[in-house]
Amino acid sequence: MDMGLLNQDTITAPVATGFYEYLLVAQPDPEAYAKLMAEKQFFFEKFQTPVAIKTKPHITVAGFLAFEAMEETMIRWMARVISAKQRFSVTLDGYGAFRPHTLYLHVKDHEPFLQLAKELKVVDQYIQGYGCPEMQLVSNPHLTIARRLDAVTYAHAVETYADKTFETSFHVKELVLLRRRGRFDTCRQVNVFGLRP
Repeated sequence: MDMGLLNQDTITAPVATGFYEYLLVAQPDPEAYAKLMAEKQFFFEKFQTPVAIKTKPHITVAGFLAFEAMEETMIRWMARVISAKQRFSVTLDGYGAFRPHTLYLHVKDHEPFLQLAKELKVVDQYIQGYGCPEMQLVSNPHLTIARRLDAVTYAHAVETYADKTFETSFHVKELVLLRRRGRFDTCRQVNVFGLRP
């Protein structure tokens, strides 16, 4: 998993096919961000895994591939869906793991993310109508601490974090659309969608 959603085969597709990879994410406020980066730094220092500090804390709502020419219409459709939704709180509570390579923080209440995913299906229909792959919509909201771990590091991390606790909360006031050409490119912000107060 990369950025929490798209699989390795999908991620290599943009370069070969002319697609861009898009990610719609919820980002923590500055206070939670600092706390999360400290946690990622701790993981990096303990396990010497640079990926933990190279990725910024976020919760992925949707990941998909699309052509750049579709971007303007796609943004309008997403704006209609997202601007109708109310702001919500997120509580991160405890650790989890995706075998065999990812350690993450649990999102306590999945409902706001699942509702967003449900309503974004109209955007999925639009992008599939132009021959793009199906949108990967969030089904298990989480915030990744470290991903693509080797088997030994993963096993040690799961053991280390089995009894470790962590909790923080933040308000989601906006969602951010990011874009990149391929897995090793830096994500660039394309748009910010505000949620209703």
